[in-house]
Amino acid sequence: MGALLCNLLPSSSALALKDRPVLKYGTAWKKDETDKFVHQAIKAGFRHIDTACQPRHYREDLVGVGWTAAAKELNLKREDLWLQTKFSGLGAHSEDNIPYDKDAPLETRVRQSLALSLQNLQTDYIDSWVMHGPEDNWDDHFEVWRTMEEAVDEGKVRQLGISNFYRLEDVVWAYDHARIKPKVVQNRFYSDSGHDVEIRTFCEEKDIEYQSFWTLAANRDAYSHPEALELAKKKGLSPEGVSAGMRSCFHCKLFYAFCMALGISPMNGSTNEVHMEEDIALMNRIRSGEKIFEDSNEMGIIGNALGTPNWNTILDEEDEL
Repeated sequence: MGALLCNLLPSSSALALKDRPVLKYGTAWKKDETDKFVHQAIKAGFRHIDTACQPRHYREDLVGVGWTAAAKELNLKREDLWLQTKFSGLGAHSEDNIPYDKDAPLETRVRQSLALSLQNLQTDYIDSWVMHGPEDNWDDHFEVWRTMEEAVDEGKVRQLGISNFYRLEDVVWAYDHARIKPKVVQNRFYSDSGHDVEIRTFCEEKDIEYQSFWTLAANRDAYSHPEALELAKKKGLSPEGVSAGMRSCFHCKLFYAFCMALGISPMNGSTNEVHMEEDIALMNRIRSGEKIFEDSNEMGIIGNALGTPNWNTILDEEDEL
């Protein structure tokens, strides 16, 4: 470690949401090694960390262990990190590992989830608290949401968001009827949802951060073809002489650059320290003003392979990136 550590990201400054898009470090499925990987990610330059109060897929408690250890080592303050977690409804949990009283009233479950998140993450506030998925009906949705809004009023949470909402009308309804508007939509970025073209357009109009997960796994055809590799080489993302086994990671960097050019903040779940550092270095190239893609023709090398018409919600054909 060290050679690729980013110089453009101050070690003691979390990237504010207004500075999006930004790579988020995703902590799902890392199990007992979660603390190690979170520690490594922060040392590599990640400052935005995503988790959930959902023991089925996350070790939120070990995210707390990891970020506090990294902060102590790097002399970071709590405000230098941006922590995002989620309230997950009953259907998202294993029956034998539910992080709240399943028989309690819904609003109590929400409060218990937040209390556990604060304890797990070893903090007195959450930067971003996300509803992990839709409830069964709108009455329950707004009971959850109003309880989450109360946490913002109390200073325990800085902002709110929604996740796994794939119908534009549902996103609009949730937005229009919320007292405190969602500032995040976090969705799977894949062809089955048409890559959320309409939802991403709405997010741009309302200044909502669109966060993507399953970003790489669901879109391999878009970044693994020969033309994409040639573009990666051209952009300095794929040095000459790399082995065939290493080429896929350079394709991945090109796809992260593509997503960020569209205004998307991708989840990055790498467990490889070198890849973490390389990904942060790429983000800093973009954040320093470098245009990875010269125009929408270059973007089209990736975008046109997605299989989704009108994938480009931001740029016209003649626009430069």
